[in-house]
Amino acid sequence: MIFIAIILGCVIGAIIGVNMPMISYTYSGYLAIAIIAALDSVFGGIASTLKKNFDLKIFVSGFFGNAILAMLLTYLGQKLNVDIYLAAIVVFVGRMFNNLGIIRRYYIERWGKNKENVDKKETKKEEKVIAKE
Repeated sequence: MIFIAIILGCVIGAIIGVNMPMISYTYSGYLAIAIIAALDSVFGGIASTLKKNFDLKIFVSGFFGNAILAMLLTYLGQKLNVDIYLAAIVVFVGRMFNNLGIIRRYYIERWGKNKENVDKKETKKEEKVIAKE
């Protein structure tokens, strides 16, 4: 279900992106950091779904809260002439890799269990064939 929502969101985003005008250079930094923060929330949502502890309220509040906080850090950094947004990038990208690792481990373990089950079924079939002979 969540993968359908992700695919639908990507399609809608692509359609909107093709038909919208270009973002000006002054706002592109804000948009980039907001996208990184939003992607962190998406990967976190997928990881929590796999752990079976997904909560929509936490996901939505994190999605918008992280994006807004990251944009505010970028704005504050520009006003102070300090690259504060780099701290947000480091944190969000680090969490994205952590969540991606959780997702990867889940699917590798699942694939390994499926492979074991297939091997056991093949062994049982071979034993039945040998027993019939």
